[in-house]
Amino acid sequence: MNWIANSLNRKFILGTTSGLAISSLVFLLLYISLYQSELEGERAHTASQVNNLLQVSLENAMLKRDLPGLSEMVKKLGKQEGIVSVFITNPGGEIRFSSNLGDFGKQLANPYRATSLTTQFLENGDGQEILRSINPVHNKAPCKECHGPAEKNPINGILYVDYDAVPIRNRVRDTTLMLMGAGALIVILNLIGGWWFIHAYILRPVNHLTHASKELTNGNLESRVSMRGTDELSKLGDTFDLMAERLQEKLLELEEQKGFLQALVDAVPDGIRIIDDEFKIVLTNKAYREQHTLLQTTEVGNNCYTLTHNTTKPCPPTLITCPVHEILQHHKPIKVLHQHHRSDQSTFEVEIFAAPMEVKRGRRETTLIVESIRDLAKEVKYSQEQKLSELGRLATGVAHEIHNPLASVKLALDATKNALIADNNYSNGVMKHFELIDDEINTCIEITGKLLKLGSPPPESLELVDVNNALHETLSLLQWQADQLHITVEERYKTDLLRTLASESEIRMVALNLAQNAFHAMPEGGILTVSSFSDGKTILLQFSDTGAGIRAKDLPYIFDPFFSRRADDVKGTGLGLSISLAIIEKYGGTIRVESEFSAGSVFTVELPDAEHELEVKT
Repeated sequence: MNWIANSLNRKFILGTTSGLAISSLVFLLLYISLYQSELEGERAHTASQVNNLLQVSLENAMLKRDLPGLSEMVKKLGKQEGIVSVFITNPGGEIRFSSNLGDFGKQLANPYRATSLTTQFLENGDGQEILRSINPVHNKAPCKECHGPAEKNPINGILYVDYDAVPIRNRVRDTTLMLMGAGALIVILNLIGGWWFIHAYILRPVNHLTHASKELTNGNLESRVSMRGTDELSKLGDTFDLMAERLQEKLLELEEQKGFLQALVDAVPDGIRIIDDEFKIVLTNKAYREQHTLLQTTEVGNNCYTLTHNTTKPCPPTLITCPVHEILQHHKPIKVLHQHHRSDQSTFEVEIFAAPMEVKRGRRETTLIVESIRDLAKEVKYSQEQKLSELGRLATGVAHEIHNPLASVKLALDATKNALIADNNYSNGVMKHFELIDDEINTCIEITGKLLKLGSPPPESLELVDVNNALHETLSLLQWQADQLHITVEERYKTDLLRTLASESEIRMVALNLAQNAFHAMPEGGILTVSSFSDGKTILLQFSDTGAGIRAKDLPYIFDPFFSRRADDVKGTGLGLSISLAIIEKYGGTIRVESEFSAGSVFTVELPDAEHELEVKT
């Protein structure tokens, strides 16, 4: 904008100055010429009046023969201010009367031959610049006795009046300087007025337009000119504002469509990325960024092979099946298995479904490659979770099917026992057998009830869970397994009632997983101590075993899915701890672990204390 302003100002100032200067110069030249002409005319008119006076005096003097009076008159006239000399010559150029005594009888080098008045600037014999007024004295009837008839001698003589040219020149110079000053003042006033006009009505509106254009270019869609007036620039500003408003509407529509498309792609559970024919990533979805632990849209514009294969150039098609290369060659969908890198350089196996997409970019048809990326580890995890879920539902169903018949058997047994007692037809041994059977049936009913609680689905809303009771009943299900492994289970509950807001079946599942995890760490037997207490805000559940412990290098990975390092050399699923952590974190808690290799481990579960939460709310 400064460049435009400077350019307009410079052009305006140069153009206006040049125009005014030329105009002023022409004006001055014309004025000087006219002034000088007028001055000479005025002097000639004055000389003509003097000449008429002298001519009348001459005629009177000639008629009266008073030549000394005429000579005296010429001398007095030559003494007037501004007059250098006055002299009269005959038609031949001989000076007959002069204000200067020494000029009498001199012959002029160039006698005047014209018959009309004239004036001219010249230098006299002393080198002085003079304005000479030359006026011929015409022959008239009264003069014919001395000068003959007018037809033969039209001129009696010539009157010369020499005026000092210096005052005239000074007057012309002063007038010229004054005119030049007036012209310069006019130029300056015109420049100031023109500058104000161009600044107020041109530069300022153009500045508004430029500023608004820059703001619009930088993404400020609210930028407007808002110029008042009805001139051309104001109308241009109104047009600009209308254009900006329409542009803003269209950009908002594009942003909404872009947001919709991004949300649509993000809704796809598999990782999605779109790659152009130069291996540049054009678009990704949320699942892809989570798979590769990438920040929001930081991968767009990068090379696909850099992010997922950690290389600086495309993968060699002879060593690895590159979806981009294959689709650009054959334009057909393809399915491949690859190993991808995360941002932390860890790797994972993926299954890629890739297909071509023909689009128009930059006025040319181009092929984009759409990749659907599926994490095979999660696929395995989902399969294992589905399997465990089916087994859980099966175990719950079996427990339900056993629980109901056992209850019926107990009722029948109680009826038989009561009948025998009523008939008094029993012995002590028979009664002992009945009591033994009753106790065993009660035990079976209690176990199946615990299984039903363990396998029941989570409720839609949170419930108050008696943590100690959930721990005790879950551990009782493992008593037979503990006896077989020569493991002693000790329960230490410092507070009778500890409650948290969660799902009871999921809390029981966590207790089951942590207890079995401790059993696996003590293949030769040991002690599992399960304790619970509250610090007033948090419930802490501790599962402490005397088993093999965990190596320091394995500690960061024990909660990862499918990570299994059991001390009993049995290959586990590696899902127990990851599922337990997910359950506890869902209810605002966490699981910590402390372990010493060959000395045992302590898993601490932290859950919000419901009593504290209720106190805070009230």
